[in-house]
Amino acid sequence: MTDRTHSFCLHPAQFRLDGGAMYGIIPRPLWQKVSPPDELNRIELSLRLWLIQTPEKNILVDTGIGDYHDQSFNERFAVTGADHPIEGTLQTIGLSAEKVTDLIISHLHFDHVGGIGKMVGDQLIPVFPNATVHLHKKHYEYSLNPTARDQGSFQKEHYLPLIELALKEGKLQWHDGESGELISFKNGSIRFQCSMGHTPWLMHPYTDKYIYGADLIPTANHISIPWVMGYDIAPGQTTKDKQKFLEKIARENLILIFEHDIKSWGARIEVCQKKGFKIKELFPSPTEVAYRLDEAAP
Repeated sequence: MTDRTHSFCLHPAQFRLDGGAMYGIIPRPLWQKVSPPDELNRIELSLRLWLIQTPEKNILVDTGIGDYHDQSFNERFAVTGADHPIEGTLQTIGLSAEKVTDLIISHLHFDHVGGIGKMVGDQLIPVFPNATVHLHKKHYEYSLNPTARDQGSFQKEHYLPLIELALKEGKLQWHDGESGELISFKNGSIRFQCSMGHTPWLMHPYTDKYIYGADLIPTANHISIPWVMGYDIAPGQTTKDKQKFLEKIARENLILIFEHDIKSWGARIEVCQKKGFKIKELFPSPTEVAYRLDEAAP
């Protein structure tokens, strides 16, 4: 355990999604310049996680897609990663999954919560057996009865048993409201603010230096307000959410972590009179599967 607070990005796997779905109403001639698609119109995306190490805790934000899907699923989404991807990635920085003390789930879509469990024989067991799971209560309730439009994003069979197990074992911490504190520790705290457009009550954890964009601003290309994913349940609300979040990020000089950008792990943002917001400083992704952000963006 570190004697200071440090942040890492973990890149345990990557996958592909339809480019049109990732960029919504933006025409392909525009988005393909920044995200070249394959022959199936899919673009390459990261499954980037955020790890915060404090003197007392190892805190992980999101879990990626997991490694227990069948061949058809892996081919459809072009999932690339080793077996037990998060465990192997943590080992590269000398950390075991058993030492993760807290797990923050931004939202329950399959590419964000899929790595919460693993199959041992025919049994689904937790990857992080000692972690307290932090989850927004209203988002969880929504996930139990989503709309027909987004129900495919919630693969409940892969996470509900483990959420119920965490609740039974006293390892589930519910959160509520549009903002609040997630975790406090000796040198500070992790707070959250919710966005509503992609999916209701999506939690964005942040510290005094970093904020996790999750699916509100999944890549550097999505900093432009109109560039909204077709997956969003309320695209108009997303534009309002992005305006509010980007104002906060620019005002507080936070570094925005991109969960899905294959080329860059994060950026500093500034207000631009012509475009609204623009990238002030972009941080390219290293080749390593785990990298310390304090060194990349001092």
